[in-house]
Amino acid sequence: MLAVDHIEDTVGRLRAHGAELVGALEQYRDTDRLCYVRGPAGIIVAPAEQIG
Repeated sequence: MLAVDHIEDTVGRLRAHGAELVGALEQYRDTDRLCYVRGPAGIIVAPAEQIG
């Protein structure tokens, strides 16, 4: 997991560079939002935003 401040903005910037969302942006309880993103080289990263 990679901690980010604004997950939607982060995913948008990654998509602009050829990355794609794997599955959906999910919320875990009322504490975190997270997803998996596959980059153009096939590497998957998991950004997460703490929300509460």
